[in-house]
Order: sequence, then structure tokens, then C-alpha cells
Amino acid sequence: AHFLNSTLNKGQQKIVKDDLLAGKTKLLYVAPETMTKEDNINFFKELNISFFAVDEAHCISEWGHDFRPEYRRLREMMDLIDEKKPVIALTATATPKVQSDIIKNLGLRKPKIFISSFNRPNLHYEIQPKINLDQTNKSIVRFIQQHKNKSGIIYTLNRKTTEELAKMLMANGIKAVAYHAGLDSKLRAQRQDEFLNEDIDVIVATIAFGMGIDKPDIRFVIHYNIPKSIENYYQETGRGGRDGLEGKCILYYSHKDVAKLEHLMRDKPLSEREVGAQLINETVAYAESSVCRRKILLHYFGEHYDDKKSCGHCDNCLHPKEKIEAKDEAVTVLKVIKALGEQFPVEYVLLILAGKATPAVKMYRHEELDVFASGNDKENHYWNSLIRQMLLSGLIEKDIVEYGLLKLTKAGNVFLKKPVSFKIVLNNLFEEANADDEEGEQPVSEAGIADEKLTLLLKDLRKKVAKEKNLPPFVIFLENSLEDMATMYPTSMTELEKISGVSKGKALRYGKPFIDLIKKYVEENDIVKPDDFVMKSVVNRNNNKIFIIQNIDKKIPLETVAKIRDLRIDELLEEMETIVASGTKLNLDYAIDEMVDEYEQDEIMDYFKNCETSSLQVAQEELADSNFNWEQLKLMRIKFLCEYGN
Repeated sequence: AHFLNSTLNKGQQKIVKDDLLAGKTKLLYVAPETMTKEDNINFFKELNISFFAVDEAHCISEWGHDFRPEYRRLREMMDLIDEKKPVIALTATATPKVQSDIIKNLGLRKPKIFISSFNRPNLHYEIQPKINLDQTNKSIVRFIQQHKNKSGIIYTLNRKTTEELAKMLMANGIKAVAYHAGLDSKLRAQRQDEFLNEDIDVIVATIAFGMGIDKPDIRFVIHYNIPKSIENYYQETGRGGRDGLEGKCILYYSHKDVAKLEHLMRDKPLSEREVGAQLINETVAYAESSVCRRKILLHYFGEHYDDKKSCGHCDNCLHPKEKIEAKDEAVTVLKVIKALGEQFPVEYVLLILAGKATPAVKMYRHEELDVFASGNDKENHYWNSLIRQMLLSGLIEKDIVEYGLLKLTKAGNVFLKKPVSFKIVLNNLFEEANADDEEGEQPVSEAGIADEKLTLLLKDLRKKVAKEKNLPPFVIFLENSLEDMATMYPTSMTELEKISGVSKGKALRYGKPFIDLIKKYVEENDIVKPDDFVMKSVVNRNNNKIFIIQNIDKKIPLETVAKIRDLRIDELLEEMETIVASGTKLNLDYAIDEMVDEYEQDEIMDYFKNCETSSLQVAQEELADSNFNWEQLKLMRIKFLCEYGN
């Protein structure tokens, strides 16, 4: 076998071509770009080629997760070389739509199609809420230490995170290295060999790692950030457990990571952005769903999975939520889709259900429909859960070619005429910043995430205290503080002060009932407190804290502060909120006045005084008419905490 590309010098290229002409070479690997060069095409015409094999064929389709335009020219190039030769196209991740695109683009006539099952029964799928940097890292370290000397991959979104995470793991006695496209090829090859030879246990990588890796005993695959598509997720998790033994697949989820993915697409062509947005939406729907994760994955790739059977190997099947009857509401959804002529996507259907007369709704005069506001007695969260499960059950379908328009299936039309019982489970409702799971009772997972039962009790107590003090709940303690309490079980004031976002003053002011509750819970449930677990940090974050306080005191623009500290603006705001939650006041008026008009400041402050949740996603929905962006709301929430929380 040989490969032919631009990395070979002229002498090496001559050896490859001589071997090909002499008939010594059985397989030649070329990239699509190599195929398009005229001198290469003329050379290939001289060879007696048996057949063309197109690997990673999903790259042909713009609906594939890794679309490459050069792949769409392969048929043209093959015709120039020899149009009569047979073609085989191979891919591990093709939805029915992508399969159709591959057949059409490669001009395959009456092709034989072989599809093996997408089911990997030995893989355990799990979503963990991504709370904050410290707690997520702590959770990962604890999980890996519980799986000592096991091989694993951690996937991250960018190169910087791979380096930081690998250093943090090394500081905690875990043999880990970073792997990304920014490293030179020699170092990448060395680290790959170290991983294969088990000199290191964990590779922290971007998606640059994994192609061609066939290490059978990878026991866990962790996604530090949400992948950009289900295909990416399936491909990357599929590197675990290839020996048939158990593989753990854990994804840390937060809305912020979704926003980062959307931000990365902003400069792409419109059609690519629209496709990318749909792929991201499918991944978000998977992460937030309470339905069997295996069923969702297989449904995405066009494979049926028995509805009545629990897979027994995902978090949702191991800790199922209570089912609720939704027959009447399913009929409502079908009526809305029908009334809209089956010409609108999920987001628009939700607007009609909620009765929101947006400019787009008014343009179509849909506020005049009988079904307008027919679902305003329930929140978007409920309707999202229902629509997702109606898709999985085959009552409706999403027209991918037409950018996700919802349509009734034959089964949906039958259901509309003669409704039957239709039970659903509500999606996991993750908080915007802290990726908090609002619902469901799940025991402490072995990954060391918060005790969900205790979290719910703490939230109820926070609500009660907030009512007594006439304050919004998040002013008492932030979501991530409650998550920390439900992980570390503080039973004294000293221990409570170590919880993120809890200053000495806040602990003294609000802490006693929380400590009493945790003490009682620990005793009644025989909880073993994780006192022995102390995670070592690589960087001293206090330096950031002091720097931020000093520069805000000097009224330095926030963009400048972020740039000097090599932080994104959202990361800076996160640091600022942690500082304020810990009891330090920041005078942010100079920055807020630049971003938010005075009358708008009053509107946002009034909202935070009366809101039930600290979620900025909910705030954006509630204040939709004013069109505030995330940074404006985040900054105002920090100001609110300064004034009312300290």
C-alpha cells in the first residue's frame, strides 16, 4: 500500500508512481484534493484500477457532520479516470438523509446497501450537569481515580483546554497528556504511541485525535464540552469498549458550551450555519432528554429500538422519571402543526402554543388561528419534552431537507382522529450557567456529582428562606453553591465557608438552617463525607480575583481586563459573579452604563427582584420584548447580587 499527497518530495513521489505502474501496489490512499489535480488524473488513467473506495463518505453530504466540498467532486474525477469502474462508499455515521445524499452524489445506480446495527450494547451513556470549572474538574479527577490504570479519552472544544486539563490531571497523579492539531506531527505520534502502549492512561484531546485509533480497551470517553453533532458524539464515544467490555461515556453539559458552538459558526455561509444549527439542536435535545439515550441515538440513525425495553445502560433507564399522561396535549400539538400547514419548525410551533405574537407570527397572521395560545397553560419545557417524544414515537417527523419543518406521519393522522393514551417523561431542565438538573431523584453517581435528593431539599429550603427574607432564591445561595453543598456535605460553619460562592458573612447570615438540614440528611442516610478528597489545582485563581477587583475599582473597560488576563468576556463575567457571591462588592455602574440604558436597568432589576430562578435563559424569554443579550443580563444579575446579596 502507498499514499500519494503533497507531503512527499519528488523522489518519494517517483517511487510511489513506479510501484503503481509496475503493479506492485494493491491499495493507494489519496485525499480528494489530490484527485482533482490534472497531472494526477492523467497519471491515474494509465493505471489498471480495480475499483474506487470512498472512505468517510458522510463528508459528501452537506447534512453530514464533517462536510467537505471537495468530496462532492469525486464522481466527476472518477468519471475522468474511468467511469465504468465500481465504487464502494464507507461510513460509520450516516443518517438516512446522508445515505441518500451519498448515493445521489456518487451516481450509484441500484446500489447494494449494507447497514450494520448502530447499537453498542456495552456502552453506558450518561449526561452530567456542568456546574462550574472547579466542580467539573473535581468530578473528572474523582471518576478517573475510581477507575485507576484504565485507559480513557477526554474530548474538549479547544486546544487551550486540552493543555490545562492535562496539567490538572497530572497534578492529581493521573498519567495524562494533551493531544491537538497544534502539536507537531512527531510529538502527536509519540503521544499516540504512549497511549497505545499504556505509558499514559488518559489522552485529553480535541477531535484531531481518534481517527484510525483501534485500542480495544478504552474504558471511558468523557466529553468536557458538548459535541457539535450526534454523529461526532457517536463516533467519539464509539472509541470506547471495542473489546466488548463495558465502556463509560460521560458528557458534561451546559448551555454555555452550546452558545460557544453557535458562536464558532457565526462566520460560516448561511446554508452551513442553518445545517450546523440543526445538528447542534439535535445534540442539545439528546442531552436534555429523559428518554432512553440508546433509543434516541438509534432513532437518529434510522434504526428502531424496542420502546418497551429499558436498555439498562444509560442514566435515564437506570434512574427513570415518572411518566405523565399527555394524550390531550399531543392532540393539541398535532392540531397546531396541521393548522400551520406543516410548514414550520419546532421553535415556531412553540411560539403558537405559547401565544407569543412575535413579528414573524404577525407577518403570517397566525395570531388569528384558533390554535393560537392553545398551550399557554404549560411552559416551553413541557412542550419541548412532548414534541421530542412524539418524534421518537413516530407521530410526527422532522423534514431535514426543509430545515426541520414538522409534519404529521400516517400514525399521527390516525392518532389525531382516534387519540389513545400517550405517556411522556419531562426533559431534564438544566439551568443556563450552572447546568443544574431541576428534576428527578437520582442517587450520587460514581462520578462524584451532587446528591440530587439533597439538592432538591436544599432548593426547597432556599425557597423558604428567600420568602421569609423577601428576596429571590439565588440571592441566598447560587445554584453552584447548592450543588457544592450536595457534593461535599458541609456540617459546620468552617466547612460551609469552603463552599464556592459562600463568604463568611453569607455563611453566618443564612447558613445555620442549611447546615442543620445537611447534618440530618447525612445521619439519616449514612452518608460518608468525601473529606479525604482534595483536588490539586495547577493555577492560583486568587491572582485573577485580585486583578479583577483592582481593575474594576480603576474603572478599566471589561474588554481590556479580559484581554490582559487572556479570558473571554463570558469567562470574566463568571469570575466576577463568583467574587460577588463570595461577599466582595464591585462597583460596576461604569460598565453597565456603557451597555444598558438607565430605564432598561430598572426593568431588569425589577425582574430579578421578583423572579423564581437565576436562569438567564428564563430571563431572556421573560424579557423577550426588550431583546437583551446574555452579557447585559449577566452584568445586571451581578449588580443585583452586589446590592441585595451582600
